Amino acid sequence: MKSCQMYRFIPIMLLCVCLFTGGCSQNKDQPSAAHNQTPATEAASHTDHTPQVLTPQADGTKTFTTDTAVIDISHTQEGYIMAKYTGSNAKPKLQLTGTDGITYTYSLYKDYSTFPLTSGDGTYQVGVYENVSDDRYTTLLSETFSVTLTDPLKPYLYPNQYVNFTADSLPVAKAEELADGVSSDLDIISSVYNYIITHFTYDYSKASSVTSGYLPDIDEVFTSEKGICFDYAAVMACMLRSQGIPTRLEVGYMKEQYHAWVSTYIPEKGWINGVIRFDGKDWEMMDPTFASTSHSPKKFVTENDNYTTKYIY
Repeated sequence: MKSCQMYRFIPIMLLCVCLFTGGCSQNKDQPSAAHNQTPATEAASHTDHTPQVLTPQADGTKTFTTDTAVIDISHTQEGYIMAKYTGSNAKPKLQLTGTDGITYTYSLYKDYSTFPLTSGDGTYQVGVYENVSDDRYTTLLSETFSVTLTDPLKPYLYPNQYVNFTADSLPVAKAEELADGVSSDLDIISSVYNYIITHFTYDYSKASSVTSGYLPDIDEVFTSEKGICFDYAAVMACMLRSQGIPTRLEVGYMKEQYHAWVSTYIPEKGWINGVIRFDGKDWEMMDPTFASTSHSPKKFVTENDNYTTKYIY
């Protein structure tokens, strides 16, 4: 274990405000080239819609440990690490920094959580921290490790702490139902998107009271059919990932307001940020949260400079 270090940091807050205008577009300010890398071999269009839910594993092959924390790096080639904290500190945190220099801050729990390696190949810094008071933390564990992904899309296919689902999750079954009878990824994306914007409503009460550390319960959100932008994005990402479609949950700013949305990988186009539909000529970029609250969602096309991505999950 590294020597103890005292410092301050402010945990990431996923706070969604009541948004009435705006939408999603391709970001002109992407966090790093690693987020946009395209694999050498592109995925084929779907004909079998049986859910493809990948299951993260913490099998202990490679770990960093202390008496109260474990970071499992056994499957970095698959695009994730796992970690847990079994001590008594009330607000333990994990920080993960990749080659793009972006630091992600997560809460830790007694059971394993999964954290995506969204910077792609390279060297990562990971640490576990215990809260001392207010925003002051002390270092419990700090290590570095190297990553070489088998496929740069893998981080966006596995469940993780922010897009947390299993083969038994309710949205997974609905995604299979919605994909039935269609043959392309784009058709599946359109079907899932249209389902969400016509069935889900924005929860303004929740938006005004959500606190730092909030994580969507995908089944609960899906059953209630209401939520904030983070909920919309997590459910849609779950549904598409379960159909083998790489999907990023993106967090950043819509103009000055903190927001969450999704982008998807289409073999013939690569990464499309906020894509809704393709009419044979043009792509229309929209946001599921905004589309569900708009009176005319099909006309709700966004401007390119509205969105800035800060974090990708």
